[in-house]
Amino acid sequence: MQRRSFLKKSLLTGMGLSLGNSILAYSDFSVASKYLTILHTNDMHSRIEPFPDDGGRNANHGGMTKLASVIKKIKAESEHVLLLDSGDFFQGTPYFNLYGGELELKLMSQMGYDASTLGNHEFDNGLEGILNQIPHANFNIISSNYDFRDTILKGSFVPYKIFKKGGIKIGVFALGIELEGLVSTKNYGNTKYLDPLETAGEMVQELKSKKCDLIICLSHLGYAYRSEKIDDLKLAEQVSGIDLILGGHTHTFLDEPTLVKNPYGHTTIVNQAGTGALRLGKLDFEFSRDSKITYASSRNLTIY
Repeated sequence: MQRRSFLKKSLLTGMGLSLGNSILAYSDFSVASKYLTILHTNDMHSRIEPFPDDGGRNANHGGMTKLASVIKKIKAESEHVLLLDSGDFFQGTPYFNLYGGELELKLMSQMGYDASTLGNHEFDNGLEGILNQIPHANFNIISSNYDFRDTILKGSFVPYKIFKKGGIKIGVFALGIELEGLVSTKNYGNTKYLDPLETAGEMVQELKSKKCDLIICLSHLGYAYRSEKIDDLKLAEQVSGIDLILGGHTHTFLDEPTLVKNPYGHTTIVNQAGTGALRLGKLDFEFSRDSKITYASSRNLTIY
C-alpha cells in the first residue's frame, strides 16, 4: 500500500521525464488501477553463494542465496510480480563444474522465476549439457532467434511467452548473441542464428496481434558496442514497439535505465543489472483501467 500511495502521489505531482525513483514514462494523469512489478537479473554465472570475504569490493555481496531473500521480501510486499533473467546463469564457479547447471536451475525454480533465456555460457557443456539440465527448470526458457530444429534441442524452447498479472497482459520474447566465434562450433552444432532485428520485428508484431499491454525483450546481445554489432541500444533504436529491454552479456552495471526514443516516436526502457547476482533490477509499472502505462519507476537494488 505504501508503494502504491507513492506511485499515485508521484503520478499526480511529478512533471517531466526522469530516472531513478521517479517517472520513466507516462501517457496521462488518469486514475490508475493496475500495478505490476518486474524483477530481473542477468549473468549470475553460477554465483550461488556471496563473493568471498577477500577484501575485494564485492566481498560478502551478491550470490543467489542472498538474492533469494530479497526476492522473497519483494514478492511478499507486491501483489503482481514478474521475475525474469537474461541468460548466463551457468559457468563461473565450481558449482557449475560439479553439477553442470542443476543447482542453478533448481535455485531459480525455488525463487519463482517466470522466464529466462539462453546466454552463450549455457552452451559450455554443449547441446547435450543443456538438454540434460532443462528438466530442473520449473520456469519458461525462451529463445526467439536460435533455430534448434536440426539439433537435439528441437522443441525444447518457446519463441515467446505471454503472462497475465493483475489484469495486465505481458508478452516476452528473447534474443541471444551470435555464437560463431564466441562458442566452440561443436558446442552449438547445427543451431542456426537468426537475425535479431528481423526476429524482434516479427515478435513485436506477433505480440501486438495477441493484444499484449507490455512487450519485453530478454536480451543477451550486450548493452552497447562501438562497432556495428547489434546491441540493446541499437535494437531499441531500430525496432519499434519494444517497451522494455532487459539486457545481459556485457555485465553492465546501470545506476538507472536508459531511455531510447526511436525515429517512430516509441520510447524503450533499457536496463541491465551487472553480474554475479550483485544487483536485482526492479521496475514498477502503473496502468490505467484500460491497461495503458501511466507511470513507471526503477531501482537497481544492491544485494548486500
